[in-house]
Amino acid sequence: MFEQDYIMRLIRELVRAVCKLIFHIDTETPGLELFDAEREQEQREALEGIIRLADQGRINEAENLLFEWPGDGNQETLKMALVFYAHLNEKTDAFLAEHDFSREEIRDGLHEVMSRYGLESLSETFED
Repeated sequence: MFEQDYIMRLIRELVRAVCKLIFHIDTETPGLELFDAEREQEQREALEGIIRLADQGRINEAENLLFEWPGDGNQETLKMALVFYAHLNEKTDAFLAEHDFSREEIRDGLHEVMSRYGLESLSETFED
């Protein structure tokens, strides 16, 4: 239980730090409001669909769609991933377990995203 709480806090703080450093947004839990309604409408709608899948328990499918999203390397895609993993992190351990997912997989997915954007040192800092 303690380890899961620790991982949950670690994920929350890592997402918060990236939002603040990269996007200059200070928020406890980033959500769809981070996306500009006009400029980033396509990303927002795609993320809504991905989150809907996750909420239905189709987390692995949702994560796969996130990683297949075009635009790897741009900030909007990074923002999508941060919101997705922050959303998953708010799920209960029981919900995650019921749908064959874990806090560790959230952390690992977030680390993978951070690596894709050259932010692995920031990610590693939170692990130390």
